[in-house]
Amino acid sequence: MSMRQIILDTETTGIDPEAGHNIIEIGCVEMVKRKLTGNNYHRYIKPDREVEAEAIEVHGITNEYLADKPKFAALADEFLDYIRGAELIIHNAAFDVGFMNAELARNGIAERIEDICQVTDTLALARKKYPGQRNSLDALCRRYGIDNSHRELHGALLDSEILADVYLSLTGGQTSLQLGQNGGGSEEEGEVIRRIDTSQLSLKVMRPSEDELAAHEAFLDLLDKKSDGAVWRRADADPVTH
Repeated sequence: MSMRQIILDTETTGIDPEAGHNIIEIGCVEMVKRKLTGNNYHRYIKPDREVEAEAIEVHGITNEYLADKPKFAALADEFLDYIRGAELIIHNAAFDVGFMNAELARNGIAERIEDICQVTDTLALARKKYPGQRNSLDALCRRYGIDNSHRELHGALLDSEILADVYLSLTGGQTSLQLGQNGGGSEEEGEVIRRIDTSQLSLKVMRPSEDELAAHEAFLDLLDKKSDGAVWRRADADPVTH
């Protein structure tokens, strides 16, 4: 896996690149060793067709706003150079990758996103971790307590910044397992499990009282009545021989 991860989102004129719809915004947030670097990429793009009204309702990007923006062809090289060799983190990756590959093909560029980047789909990760539950970006924000109250409209850069938080929560916990002879490791490489030397520990053994033993036997009597016999009593009656 690349040490460099790019959390990416796009906004488009519609939902189907095969019908000639275009990307109108690309937002990327760079992360190295699970830390945001601030080396982000954000561009608005003038499409070859008008933005559909339904799409404007989602992202709020109008045809008038895009009128003076560059075409995808003018940005393709810088965009590919920015993402090349990175792991792309995308929510519902098939949608964005499909659009990016359609734009590359439309502009005579032979490379495809999968050829130059590893792609990780956070929607697939979420569905595997939370099967049968809602796993939209908003739903994941609620699940992980991530503040997206400023997200009145979708926006590629804003959604990428939110997705970065979601991805870190979705893949959270221990980031590296260092189990050398000394149980140590570099703190910069992530959290470390350290072995505890138990040879010098003296643990006090608490024996049960007569009342506790009687209560335990009474509970085993209850299990005998409700099942085919308490497991503990069967184990005592039939000791394992080696």
